[in-house]
Amino acid sequence: MSTRTEPQRPSMILATGNLLGSVPQKPKEEQFTELAASEHVRIERIVSRGHASAADDWYDEDEAEWVMVVAGAARLIFDGEEVPRALGPGDYAYIPPRKRHRVEWTDPHQATVWLAVHFR
Repeated sequence: MSTRTEPQRPSMILATGNLLGSVPQKPKEEQFTELAASEHVRIERIVSRGHASAADDWYDEDEAEWVMVVAGAARLIFDGEEVPRALGPGDYAYIPPRKRHRVEWTDPHQATVWLAVHFR
């Protein structure tokens, strides 16, 4: 009598959560929480409240970034543009690698929750 066994499969960790769960209402600094990552992709939640980049502090990253405002409000400005782009819930921006940008403003009266996807 033979016994059939299932093939071994790599174990996977399944994670669930809520992007709007446990949002600090008055973080002293922006809060970055990595939600998932692989060799080529990193997904994170960012929580801001009244935070902004310094006027001379530009993000200039090697990776592309897709970012969406889930709750709250923010303004992004890109190097070479004179008017910041306003973002509210559901609004997103694709930022190519090496495209200098900064956070001009986030709502000081409520938490701004971002979903950011960084990829190569």
